[in-house]
Amino acid sequence: MPRTPPPTRADFHAFRPIQTRWADNDEYGHMNNATYLSLFDTAISVWQMENGINIRGPEAIRFVVVENGCTYFSEVGFPDALTAGLRLTHLGRTSYRIEIALFKGDEDVASTLGFFVNVLTDPDGTPTPIPDDLRALLATILTE
Repeated sequence: MPRTPPPTRADFHAFRPIQTRWADNDEYGHMNNATYLSLFDTAISVWQMENGINIRGPEAIRFVVVENGCTYFSEVGFPDALTAGLRLTHLGRTSYRIEIALFKGDEDVASTLGFFVNVLTDPDGTPTPIPDDLRALLATILTE
């Protein structure tokens, strides 16, 4: 099966710096697989907070992750300074798919590409339509 080439910075619309930590590496000197998902989640959460999306407390916007994944192109690990690039590839009625690329240092080509599919839910966990103001914000990073 042919492998899709890694994306570049030009393919993304929002960026967040992320610093790796000593504890991110496993005994083989590689960044642990679970750490990638944690970095993706952190980049998404910080972007949401910086853009006024309340993700904490009883009045929080409740996006639930229903699917995620990761493709590795080149190795990263401590002490690499990374940049997370964010883009939406789908914006539905109650859900969206966001992709997150990790770029090492000033490199233009992504080392890793991950994705999360998030569904907006009410406090009971029932999917609910994304409000227009939130839809407009998410659309700012939507890939055409």
